[in-house]
Amino acid sequence: MSFLKRNHPPPQDIDTDDENDENIDPELRLRTVRTAASAIAESIKSEQRAERRKTMHKKRSRFFRGRHAEKKPVQPAVAEVVPAKEVPGQRRNVYVNHPLSAMEVDHDGEPTVRYVRNKVRTTKYTIFTFIPKNLYEQFRRVANLFFLSLVVLQLFPVFGAASGSIAVLPLAFILTVTAIKDGVEDYRRGTLDEEVNTSAATKLDGGWRNVNQPKDPRPWLEKLLGINPPGKVTKGVRKLRDKEAGEAGKGLRVVLSRTGDDSSVLTHDLGQSSIDLPGRAVGGRRLEDIQSVDSHSYPPASLAEVSKTSLSEGSQQLPKGSTEWGQFGSLSQYQQSVHSQSQVGVIDWRKHTGGSARWERTLWKKLEVGDIVLLRDNDQVPADIVVLSTSDADGMCYLETKNLDGETNLKPRKAVKATSNITSEEDIEKSSFYLDSEPPHQNLYLYHGVLRYRDPSSGDQKQEPVTINELLLRGCALRNTAWIIGLVVFTGADTKIMLNGGDTPSKRSKIEKETNFNVLVNFGVLTLMCLIAAIFSGINDAKTGTSAEFFEQGSDPTSSFVVNAIITFVSCLIAFQNIVPISLYISIEIVKTIQAYFISQDIEMYYRPYDTPCVPKTWNISDDLGQIEYVFSDKTGTLTQNIMEFQKCSVHGVAYGEGVTEAQRGAATREGKADALDPEALNEKLSSLKRQMLNTMGRAFKNRYLQSDKLTLVSPKLAEDLTDRSKEQRGHLIAFFRALALCHSVLADKPDAQLDPYNLSYKAESPDEAALVAAARDVGFPFIGKSKDLFEIEVMGQSEKYTLLKMLEFNSTRKRMSVVMRCPDGRLVLYCKGADSVIYARLAKDHDQQLKEQTSKDMEAFANSGLRTLCIAYRWLEEEEYMNWSRTYDAATNAIENRDEEIDKANELIEHSLQILGATALEDKLQEGVPEAIEMLHRAGIKLWILTGDKLQTAIEIGFSCNLLKNDMDLMILSADTLEQTRAQIEAGLNKIASVLGPPSWDQRKRGFVPGAQASFAVVIDGDTLRHALTPELKPLFLNLGTQCETVVCCRVSPAQKALTVNLVKEGRNAMTLSIGDGANDVAMIQEANIGCGLFGLEGSQAAMSADYAFGQFRFLTKLLLVHGRWSYQRVADMHSNFFYKNVIWTFAMFWYLPFNSFDATYLYQYTFILLYNLIFTSLPVIILGAFDQDINAQAALAFPQLYVRGIRGLEYTRTKFWMYMGDGLYQSAVVFFFPYLVWTLGLSISWNGKGIDSLADFGTTVSVAAIVAANTYVGINTHYWTIMTWIVVIGSSLVMLLWIVVYSFFFSSDFIDEVTILFGTMTFWATVAIAAVIALAPRFIVKYISTVYYPLDKDIVREMWVKGDLKDQLGLGHRKEKNRSKSISPRTLEAAPMFHEQHSRSLSEISMHNPYEPAMTSSPGMGASRQTYLDTPPMSEAGDVSPRDPAQYVPVQSSLMQETHLSPLPQDNRQQVVSPQPSYYSVSELPPPSPLPSPKYRYPNGEVTSTPPSRRTSVATTRASSKTVPQAMPTSPLPEPRTPNTLQLPSVQPPGLARRMSGGSPTDPGTFEMRVRSPPLDTPSAQSHGHVFERSASEVSYASYMTAPDDYYTAEDDDGEGSYDRAYGQPHSSSHPQQQHPQVYDEDDDRATIVGDNRQDPRRVSAVSAMSAASAATWQGGRAL
Repeated sequence: MSFLKRNHPPPQDIDTDDENDENIDPELRLRTVRTAASAIAESIKSEQRAERRKTMHKKRSRFFRGRHAEKKPVQPAVAEVVPAKEVPGQRRNVYVNHPLSAMEVDHDGEPTVRYVRNKVRTTKYTIFTFIPKNLYEQFRRVANLFFLSLVVLQLFPVFGAASGSIAVLPLAFILTVTAIKDGVEDYRRGTLDEEVNTSAATKLDGGWRNVNQPKDPRPWLEKLLGINPPGKVTKGVRKLRDKEAGEAGKGLRVVLSRTGDDSSVLTHDLGQSSIDLPGRAVGGRRLEDIQSVDSHSYPPASLAEVSKTSLSEGSQQLPKGSTEWGQFGSLSQYQQSVHSQSQVGVIDWRKHTGGSARWERTLWKKLEVGDIVLLRDNDQVPADIVVLSTSDADGMCYLETKNLDGETNLKPRKAVKATSNITSEEDIEKSSFYLDSEPPHQNLYLYHGVLRYRDPSSGDQKQEPVTINELLLRGCALRNTAWIIGLVVFTGADTKIMLNGGDTPSKRSKIEKETNFNVLVNFGVLTLMCLIAAIFSGINDAKTGTSAEFFEQGSDPTSSFVVNAIITFVSCLIAFQNIVPISLYISIEIVKTIQAYFISQDIEMYYRPYDTPCVPKTWNISDDLGQIEYVFSDKTGTLTQNIMEFQKCSVHGVAYGEGVTEAQRGAATREGKADALDPEALNEKLSSLKRQMLNTMGRAFKNRYLQSDKLTLVSPKLAEDLTDRSKEQRGHLIAFFRALALCHSVLADKPDAQLDPYNLSYKAESPDEAALVAAARDVGFPFIGKSKDLFEIEVMGQSEKYTLLKMLEFNSTRKRMSVVMRCPDGRLVLYCKGADSVIYARLAKDHDQQLKEQTSKDMEAFANSGLRTLCIAYRWLEEEEYMNWSRTYDAATNAIENRDEEIDKANELIEHSLQILGATALEDKLQEGVPEAIEMLHRAGIKLWILTGDKLQTAIEIGFSCNLLKNDMDLMILSADTLEQTRAQIEAGLNKIASVLGPPSWDQRKRGFVPGAQASFAVVIDGDTLRHALTPELKPLFLNLGTQCETVVCCRVSPAQKALTVNLVKEGRNAMTLSIGDGANDVAMIQEANIGCGLFGLEGSQAAMSADYAFGQFRFLTKLLLVHGRWSYQRVADMHSNFFYKNVIWTFAMFWYLPFNSFDATYLYQYTFILLYNLIFTSLPVIILGAFDQDINAQAALAFPQLYVRGIRGLEYTRTKFWMYMGDGLYQSAVVFFFPYLVWTLGLSISWNGKGIDSLADFGTTVSVAAIVAANTYVGINTHYWTIMTWIVVIGSSLVMLLWIVVYSFFFSSDFIDEVTILFGTMTFWATVAIAAVIALAPRFIVKYISTVYYPLDKDIVREMWVKGDLKDQLGLGHRKEKNRSKSISPRTLEAAPMFHEQHSRSLSEISMHNPYEPAMTSSPGMGASRQTYLDTPPMSEAGDVSPRDPAQYVPVQSSLMQETHLSPLPQDNRQQVVSPQPSYYSVSELPPPSPLPSPKYRYPNGEVTSTPPSRRTSVATTRASSKTVPQAMPTSPLPEPRTPNTLQLPSVQPPGLARRMSGGSPTDPGTFEMRVRSPPLDTPSAQSHGHVFERSASEVSYASYMTAPDDYYTAEDDDGEGSYDRAYGQPHSSSHPQQQHPQVYDEDDDRATIVGDNRQDPRRVSAVSAMSAASAATWQGGRAL
């Protein structure tokens, strides 16, 4: 079967598991595919196989028939009632005017079952639970419990605390501030809940009673207090009604009516003068009723907004100040309506009613299970509701599920057949039935209930199934439907949207959890200190006959030395409590608040269309942003805009369409051809082609409905073929677009019929369908509208009318839709559109083989470009054939058993023998910057998983278009029905990966994948298979498979499955996860992940409300993670370490004093110092460090995303680092205590004024000053980014402490009076403090120096490039001290610039400087061309680009693996790159230019200007072997004429020290785990440098690259031009060949073409080029010319 050809992968992808190999068990085979087309074909085949298995299974067992419930399309006929797969829980019966069964009532006749209210709550706290729950949250922190116990102990004077009651204040302050912050966060959630709960709804009330609710539903407390008696209108409802009554005015006439059913009319006169609502008078499918898809919001709009959107433009507007809801008044005076003659259904027309029931306005939260509600067009659905009847004659209504799944397309729903005749309150009163419903569950796509009733005419019991097609879900919006009447089935927490939400979690950051361990360690150290003190104190106390008995009488609290030891223990706990830092928590709260403020103020994350910045909603987890390893993203609305564009088509084997897709751009970028697809040039070209196309069509025919701004199919060729009457192709094109205009279920709408009658817009179930019809409209085939079954279209200006006879709808199983039409000439035609494999299987036997192959080839090309393809076909029908088939089809739709199978069989009878018309290709438009953002996240080592509710093929297409899936990946598609099949497929996938990559490693230090480092795999899995994969027995296997893949795409997943998948990775791998989405269906995964991000929609979004961070576009995620996240993580990690250090140095200095005071916990420091140490003296420097420090600039962080991998591996905050800081604090505490001790012991303790300085206060103050100065300076040493604020705070904190000594000295005290005059005047004090601080800090300083200089981390190198190198120039950024640098640069001074005389890496952005040098251009030599070389020329295979160095001690090097590390990938050269002995992960020279460079222009001597480079007829290399040009060549100084043939550029020896500088230390060093993956072994031959260094004169420096020196380099020393020399081939030649025209450079900014020097040029104007290679392995240093 030739039509399956496209399902085979290209030759290079041939897989061992061949499709037709009978020896392979079909269940165990796991095919991997590579291209988008083969992936989609494989997914369709796997679905078809699954369908066949299901059918076989059904046939095999009659008992299980019908068990496999699947989401079916809307079908008008009655389906069989089948038992659903059991859902856990108790089924519920919802009664309407029907007595409850005896089992369901108590002895008072009241219903026993109570249902939850419709009020929802997403807050963590209530008024009553706030204090206990918040205190519980806070006391989960070990430190807070410890402080509480200390506070209690300090209240007892026996423990010697100076002021016990004051000790309560710090803890109380911290608890209060944190509680206020939590309360404010929660209050915001609460206000949003309240907005939803108090939205307006309309329910049946008055005389009608809901029998499912008790007569008095109040709780016992309300009954006791006598509040809210039943029947009383509550304050909220009264307020709503008063407000609406005031707005509505008086006298409205309500008419509920439906199209084509004049028999059911309901009228109500409220007064003499009444106003008609003609737009509403006729419901149904009138065009005037169709509203804009986007005119709603969630939470529901206010009443004023409703009134703006609810009446269509075409209808008569209400008077000012009135609204549509004014129609509802007391409807008890309704006239008896003329009932329908139909006797089918639940209405008993003979029954008499009181007529007291009426529609009343109420609040959402007041709705109960069993209420009857009335919804109007554009209303939000307030609960899960079964549709009883609608304004449409066929019982149809349309639902927009944007809030649920982010999709704007309309979903059709239908009324239950038995109740579809209900049109008024009176009809409801005459009805009697009950709904037997399944229990509430999470699945959004399944519902199973049965409506049971007694036939009024015959008295027989009847029943009808109720499925998801009759259920409206809470949070969706009603569209294009005048009204619906529905029955409330699930309320509040039982609704599907809330069940998928989950509880609002309390999130704590990873570092905060780790802090608990550190606090416990410190607590252990503290206990040890106190234990030592207590033991030795007890031993001292137990000694008898010492002087203490005489001098310290009465000082012991008790006579027992054991009790005294215990009291000493507690006293030491209080004295040394600072080692467990209470101020740490409050400081972190302050720091994170500042960080949140900075994130919200980032102008680069501000989204103008929605006028919203990035909004941090949870402030305490900002450091987690710097450690994310997995990102889980929704697709629709998050990655895509959900806008479809018709880009290309193939008609009768001819492809049309000039557009370039995102996937093509991504592929070009990866292949290094990004410059060829410059977006601006492309848009310009497309707009000129579009004008050409429109002009051609405009001359041939008039298209009144054309919307030229919406035309996305740009193809002048199509316009020519369509208008050329002589060509056969014209007929094929007309037939193709006619099919597009007819084969659909779209609704046409004229938004402004009066003013703009030719403005047509389309509403459809899917955006794909709307795009196809809109494309046909703009090409000249508009679908104008349909009335009943008549389709009206225009064909190139001529009107045509077709009669729709049958529509065979599209669904996920059929993958096709068909229409049978009667043409204007009376013939019958069947049009069919669907997936290519499905259509090809139904083509005529004698179909044109060449056309099939060509169309298939076109579709494969479209699919590989990331487009969604559909195949269009047709066939003519005979009258007799149609009549016979129609009878079969009608019988099938009315079948009671196996209805779906019967319908499928009937469809097969007519959908065959098709003829291909062509194929369409649509692009699902991505959000701006999505492919680049995904690329950057990948380079940062972050893996991205897509979790979408969309179907498999759509997800694969988007995966390819946003460059998440690439053609070099092995893509595995998992699709299985059973647990065993799923296990087999997952194991097959694991075996496949293990055979290529070997066993997996889960080492924390190897986390963060490196793109391109090894073969990459991707998994695509559907929802059913995922359900099995998430079962406890398969979870570990699926986790192993998913986490070894570069990307995972999960399709057709429910919101709960999304959350389970996130939880699986979060818990199973202990990985940091982030979820991002935009719909209510994403809320569960947003709350489950460590960090949840929500995207704002046009009208706000449920996801943004529940998220921790909310912003406008997916692309802002890169800045949030790679800049703010990285900074926050680095800051908080440094701050924690410094905090513990400063408390250790302070506390241990006091501990060292214990042996000198008999271990009795005497305070070494003056008590005010103990109080103020953490509060004032040392708190600000660490807070400033935590709030403002930046190790590297934001631009540098984005330029080198790989730096982020340290966060993924958790290398900034390790226990090793914690212990090192603790050890450092211990050492420094010993220095600041014992150095003054030795000074005091060995020196004279006398002040300048003769007073002694031997008191405890004098010595203790000296120690405390030394400790505080050391602590503050230490924080300064660890600060990377010194702002004016840092200077003030670091130095100011120590000065404030000295100032305190001055101030406090003048207050009267027993120990501190006149301390300033005694201490400050002695040299001893100042010298002791200074020397102690220097000795304490010296080791830290030395270690920091050695590690940064000799063993630098990658971030240290980037930082040095920023500070000392030219990284700013490369990124196109200005220098802070620009004024000092920018002296006037004349042409002569420019030549004397250091970069022309020193070895300096020239930045790309300098190419575009407007200077008088016209860069000589170079191109790659032909690889096949003969090459004359010299003895010292490096071999061609090892040739690398020259990258001259400057003295900043860094060299740009790159590992041997082909990995781009630049912002937007540059071209890669195929040749082997030379690698330095110990390469770093980065190369500066890989950075792209800041903006695209224009294409070169050439001016020939004859005056001709062209973009075509001149031919090189005299050059040995006449062609470029490689299509990949070497980018960004850089102008340097002129090349001198060589004196001897062998002085060509020679590589210089690499100084070994420099290579070590970049490599970041030995591989075993714990600090060097990052990015070592990529470095080649040190002994590889490519890592050797060779060459000689020659002397050179200062004015004759030149660097030419081996890779880029194949063509003529002119070094015109003399004006006669005879000294020219062909450098690449060593052949002297004359430059005056008559046939060679040497052009002048037309555009000096370009550097990509080879320009040959003109012999009339000034010698200085010709510059040799030093080009940077794409992969930038730039280690061949240019030799210096003699």
